[in-house]
Amino acid sequence: MLNTPKVDKFHMPAEFAKHRGCVMIWPVRPGSWPNGAVEAKTVFTQIANAIAESEEVWMLSDKAHQAEVQQAFKSQPRVHSLVIETDDAWARDVGPTCVVNGSKVRGIDWKFNAWGGNYDGLYAHWEKDDAAARQICQTLGMECYDAHQFVLEGGSIHSDGEGTAIVTEACLLSKGRNPELSKDQIEEILKEYLGAEKIIWLPRGIYNDETNEHVDNVCAYVAPAEVVLAWTEDESDPQYQLSKACLDVLESQRDAKGREITVHKLPIPKEPVCITKEELLGYEFEEGEDVREEGERLAASYVNFYISNGGIILPQFNDENDSVAVEILQKLFPDRKIYPIYARAIIVGGGNIHCITQQIPE
Repeated sequence: MLNTPKVDKFHMPAEFAKHRGCVMIWPVRPGSWPNGAVEAKTVFTQIANAIAESEEVWMLSDKAHQAEVQQAFKSQPRVHSLVIETDDAWARDVGPTCVVNGSKVRGIDWKFNAWGGNYDGLYAHWEKDDAAARQICQTLGMECYDAHQFVLEGGSIHSDGEGTAIVTEACLLSKGRNPELSKDQIEEILKEYLGAEKIIWLPRGIYNDETNEHVDNVCAYVAPAEVVLAWTEDESDPQYQLSKACLDVLESQRDAKGREITVHKLPIPKEPVCITKEELLGYEFEEGEDVREEGERLAASYVNFYISNGGIILPQFNDENDSVAVEILQKLFPDRKIYPIYARAIIVGGGNIHCITQQIPE
């Protein structure tokens, strides 16, 4: 596509809007998924089956693992196996950002550099990941906008579908992405490709989030002019100041339609989720790959849920706030079923439920 989405009157829809389905990627990378990804594959299967109760799922893998995918979902006709090679399993970040104009859907192919490239990227080779968005568009029959001059991951943007997008300064202004561009220049590119009228810049994300603090882990739209914000009342927790800074911005801003933003506080797990010695022994890191350390605090957040047509796929961490998160989100989404899924096997890979999915609108 030679124009931009804004010129063609396309825009990024809200995640709570009705959609066709989502893309996921089968986990196999030894440096992300301990113990041959056995635990991760079990959880990916649970998540895909929950999503497939109300929408289509396309599960990507290389040719060597296609039979494994087909076997895992042999009784679920809504999960489709696609052979598209990637370097890891973060579909939200490497897949196309979809934009819509009525019933028309197109994808955006951003440049992907493993969350920071040679500056602070998480692995040394990301060529397959970078090529995935265009291949997904081709396979699913979507025309594709070329935004490959601009580094961006899907988890770093969130839209209300009505002209407002939320991002974090910590991520989009990081030196490993687009250091040659100013904040104003980055904002203009976002407006042009997301079809947005206003960008709300939150200062920070979740503490110790290795994506340079993606917005999808700290704040998400649940309805027009309504968001959930990761929160803690413990002022000694390093997350408190980060979330407080975000709250101050949200309470001082109006969206593109001039509305005040209602903020629903969603607690983070009460106890920090940390990597264990046993888990650490299960990794096989390659040269140039980010190496984890025993006791490292992981970026656990209930905000990183997936909105399916019929449900909320909600991460759980065996924490007392698990049930609190279920209760809050059930009230916010009374017409959707809550699917609480124990997500430790995903977070030890460096992400969460939202990170492994990429919505495809109708």
